[in-house]
Amino acid sequence: MADVLSQSQIDALLKSMATAPAEPAATAVKDEKKKVETEQVKYSKYDFYSPRKFTKDKMKILTSVFENYARIITSQVNGVFRVMTDITVMEVQERRYYEYVNSLNENDTVTLVNAIIPDQNKNLVPLMMYVTPGLVITLIDHMLGGGESVVKVKEGYRYSDVETALYRRILSYLIQALKDGFSNYISMEFKAQRIEDNPSMIQDVGLDETVAIIHLNVDVTGLAVERIRICLPGTLLEAIFQVIDTRKHIARGYAYEDNRETILDNIRQSQLPVTGQLGTVFLDLSDIYHLKVGDVIDMSKGKDKDVKLFVGKQAWFTGKMGVYKKNVAVRINRRLYEEDEEEPQEEIPTEDLPQAGIEDV
Repeated sequence: MADVLSQSQIDALLKSMATAPAEPAATAVKDEKKKVETEQVKYSKYDFYSPRKFTKDKMKILTSVFENYARIITSQVNGVFRVMTDITVMEVQERRYYEYVNSLNENDTVTLVNAIIPDQNKNLVPLMMYVTPGLVITLIDHMLGGGESVVKVKEGYRYSDVETALYRRILSYLIQALKDGFSNYISMEFKAQRIEDNPSMIQDVGLDETVAIIHLNVDVTGLAVERIRICLPGTLLEAIFQVIDTRKHIARGYAYEDNRETILDNIRQSQLPVTGQLGTVFLDLSDIYHLKVGDVIDMSKGKDKDVKLFVGKQAWFTGKMGVYKKNVAVRINRRLYEEDEEEPQEEIPTEDLPQAGIEDV
């Protein structure tokens, strides 16, 4: 006789079934859903209340500048400090200044750099450069004869007085290279203004002001990854792009005129054959063979018809046959155009033009 389960046993059995692990198929479906969710493209948020101030073309120029800058400082750091580094541009983005400040700690050391544009007397807002302490201490270690090791320091590291002096020396190389980075677009000078130990105390830029933040990735001997973060204020960027745009317009406006005058000066004294064509006729080879002095060739053209003048192999003018100083000559009446030689054109006054002699009739 089968055992009869009590109500408590039935409740325990239902509870165990409810808490039992899911079937393998159901687990696989859930894992697949999670995988799809993680593989979805992450889109950056766009704030419509504060639209972008600089176009994509401007940001491409800035990216090109700092890619060139990254190559320059890579060679300088490797050559001067004898350490293998690979410096690349991680991102160049337009952001708000508070985002740059929030990415730093209160004890981080930031260098303010004055940007000087020739022929401008404006007091531009300085740019800011932050180098992670791990990179600075590693370079200082190599300056003082250290080995090939990479020095690792904690966040918020405070430089000593000696390290601060050497820090200025290292930053001077990075600051001077900015001039070469911008050299393809604009001539600028960069000079260190001061060192700030607390980024939150910098009041030169408003927290909501638009800035360009450049992140440089520094791979030191393949053992450590450090960062260089540069902040370009919006007012400084506007001044730079204004000069770049002005020079582009000037180059476009004067390049054609300068080239035109140069080309004309070079070809002005060139000698070109000028040929007058009375007409055209087709003859058999036997007729040409039997031609003799005194024979007349019918050109199928009246004596008062226009004659074409060829400069090289191109017909340029039409005129009338005549005599000038006992020489056969052509008086130019009008100029032909390559696209439509038969279309009547405005006649050119003949009294102001030189008479063209015929070299070959």
